Amino acid sequence: MARLKIVFPESIGEVIVELIDKNPKTRDAFLQAVPFESRANRWGDEIYFSTPVDLGQENAQEVVDKGDVAYWPPGNALCIFFGPTPVSGPGEIRPASPVNVFGRVVGDLERLKKVRSGERVRVERVD
Repeated sequence: MARLKIVFPESIGEVIVELIDKNPKTRDAFLQAVPFESRANRWGDEIYFSTPVDLGQENAQEVVDKGDVAYWPPGNALCIFFGPTPVSGPGEIRPASPVNVFGRVVGDLERLKKVRSGERVRVERVD
C-alpha cells in the first residue's frame, strides 16, 4: 500500500497517510506531485494547504470521517480532517464543499491540534 509522509517541521514532525483506492486518479496525481512544500492553514479541526495537483471532483463526498485525507478541488488543496469544521452539523465532519478522499492518517489525530496556520509543511512519498 502506498503511503505519504506529511511533515510539519515547526510543530509535530511527521504524519503518515495510508493511501486508499476510493479515488485512484486523485491518489495517483498526489504520488506524481510529491515532493512539494506549502504553508498550512487551519479551519476548525481541519488542516489544509495548497498543492501542485489540479483535478476536478472524483467520487466527491460532502461529509468525511475523522482521519480522512482528501483533495479539495476549488482550492487545489490537501485537507486533513481530525474533527468538526465551522460548517459541521452535530456528529459530522463537513468540508467547505465536496472533497475527494484518498487516504487516512495513521496514528494519533489529537497531535494535529498543535499545527498552526502559516507553518511550513512538506509532503513526501514513503517507500
